[in-house]
Amino acid sequence: MNRPIKLLIVDDHPIVRDGLRGVFSGDPEFEVVGEAGNGLEAVARATSLDVDVVLMDLRMPQMGGVEAIQALRRADESVRVLVLTTYDTDRDVLPAIEAGATGYLLKDSPRDELLRGVRAAFRGEPVLSPSVAGRLMGNMRKPATDSLSQRELDVLRRVAAGATNREVARTLFISEATVKTHLLHLYDKLGVRDRAAAVAEAYRRELLS
Repeated sequence: MNRPIKLLIVDDHPIVRDGLRGVFSGDPEFEVVGEAGNGLEAVARATSLDVDVVLMDLRMPQMGGVEAIQALRRADESVRVLVLTTYDTDRDVLPAIEAGATGYLLKDSPRDELLRGVRAAFRGEPVLSPSVAGRLMGNMRKPATDSLSQRELDVLRRVAAGATNREVARTLFISEATVKTHLLHLYDKLGVRDRAAAVAEAYRRELLS
């Protein structure tokens, strides 16, 4: 891309925000355009600044991360939110993904994993840390009213691996329009509205391994 990825860092601990700013400030591929100490500030600043990706903590005063994600998605469905938190419990992971988070990483993730996660979130690709993916896989399968077709599963597996629509189309020898159609069908069958939620739900139903 011709310009840096613009980031908003949201965390109620100043030392964490300083550390994250330090991770990105030395890399010309990224630009930290703002910070927020809680969800209310995050929503206000994300809507007033030109932000590409929001790095969102979950447990914060005034408004938590899940509520902030919901508010941001209501304001702009194209917003990319990458959760960055200490917690990987079911009561943290699932609500964040269902609220519309593009990805979920833990604060102890290596620097390179964090940078890759931000790049992927910017492209709208799902991002899940290994422990989070494992937790989703361990959940009980939810009953499905419609099963996915083999082609839909093929598309979903490649999306879970981080492939773009163009890459999926090239790999499966189909058009990008067909990929989008398959995605819309599997979103409907899984009861979700985006790629990250589809991957999370597929892990919950043990459709991915």
